[in-house]
Amino acid sequence: MPAGADQDDLRLIGRLNQKYASRYPHATDLETRIRNYELAARMQLAAEENLDLSKETAATKQLYGLENPATAEYGTQCLMARRLVEAGVRFVQIMNKPHNPWDHHSNLKKRLPETCLATDQPSAALISDLKRRGLLDDTLVIWVGEFGRLPTSQGGTGRDHNMHAFTALAAGGGMKNGHVHGATDEFGHRAEIDRVSVLDLLATVLHQVGLDHTRLTYKHNNLEESLTDARTTDAVVVGDLLKDPVWS
Repeated sequence: MPAGADQDDLRLIGRLNQKYASRYPHATDLETRIRNYELAARMQLAAEENLDLSKETAATKQLYGLENPATAEYGTQCLMARRLVEAGVRFVQIMNKPHNPWDHHSNLKKRLPETCLATDQPSAALISDLKRRGLLDDTLVIWVGEFGRLPTSQGGTGRDHNMHAFTALAAGGGMKNGHVHGATDEFGHRAEIDRVSVLDLLATVLHQVGLDHTRLTYKHNNLEESLTDARTTDAVVVGDLLKDPVWS
């Protein structure tokens, strides 16, 4: 496309959206959707500059492992994530490749060390880099694998899914430093001590970004739905994970 064509398209779409919105002034969801699309467009236009890693120092690139083929791909994603956080992006997700590399149903002895090698240094680099730049207090980093794994063998070379125990790492965002919460039974099969459900963790994350999961609801099929299923009281904010007391 010729230079400026994208800008012309966006301006045309903007005029059409505003014209439509003026015809339906009470359609508040329409205005919200327009703002979301405009935000996405601004992010696209700013992406090239914010993802330009040539501006990073050699020491920073080494920190993330960009010079090592084993860590370069995931390290690049982690470094891009830090730059996006600096630019004000509110939510960033990193997925190491190939899809679900932690899903080790076979060949565990070879695949698990390879996956750990690819992700360990870049993940630590992201947290330490955010900290040294004063960004970690306002940024919550959550690191998880693909699934809990059983403490027994699957087919002699792998491990199957385990729905009863799972490990996650949370750093920054008002979480306690160096805190280990919970434990499984002696076999590593079931979480038994200080159990935290997926919904508890989600309620805690929402709390840390200033949202009360019991009030964050929306109408869907004539029901009040929420991210933690507010129709029940099962999900709770896990105060033991936080530096500061839980507000009510």
